[in-house]
Amino acid sequence: MKEPVVMSWSGGKDSAMALHELLRGGEYEVVSLLTSVSEEYRRISHHGVRESLLDEQARTIGIPLRKVYLPSGENGGCTNEVYEAIMAKEMAACRDEGISTIGFGDLFLEDLRAWREVNLARSGMRGIFPIWQHETAKLARDVIALGFKACLSSVEERVGAGFAGRRYDETLLRDLPAGIDPCGENGEFHSFVFDGPIFRAPVSVEVGEIVLRGGMYYADLTNL
Repeated sequence: MKEPVVMSWSGGKDSAMALHELLRGGEYEVVSLLTSVSEEYRRISHHGVRESLLDEQARTIGIPLRKVYLPSGENGGCTNEVYEAIMAKEMAACRDEGISTIGFGDLFLEDLRAWREVNLARSGMRGIFPIWQHETAKLARDVIALGFKACLSSVEERVGAGFAGRRYDETLLRDLPAGIDPCGENGEFHSFVFDGPIFRAPVSVEVGEIVLRGGMYYADLTNL
């Protein structure tokens, strides 16, 4: 019997690659995707993608979506304390459903993984990291070679406004400024995957207005 897993889901390419690994393995059953969404703006946290696109993405993948809504704090973001309390409640709900494992698409940030594991342990949960320590340049090429299609939903100001909304492909990888991780693992950019081997059908996406907010350029992605 396969172990049930909830996949921590950002809607981006690293989450998609981690999910792909879990789905093609024989050990786990991914029972749902877990995404944090801004309660005020109804967009995926950090990525800025509309909730409606997230819903369509999960529908075409064919895995149930569970969402946690994060309030905005005084400075426009959710504090760690509030976030941890909300997630602890969600983890308790997972445990009640017989789920004790959460999957993540992290690559190499040791401090982030340690923080996740400490918080999960407090809730009696554990994390698995299917693409942990994969070499990022190779993983970037693998994303493209496997047929995943994605566009950059948000990019740091230092990367440049011209990258917001661009397709994640070999040309983009060649154009990235020096020092930018090809998977954006340091937070340089975030992506939205709209097609690939885990999809039953592509999600129709159109790139709208590009806005600068909090040091990030956001591409307003909409359904065609």
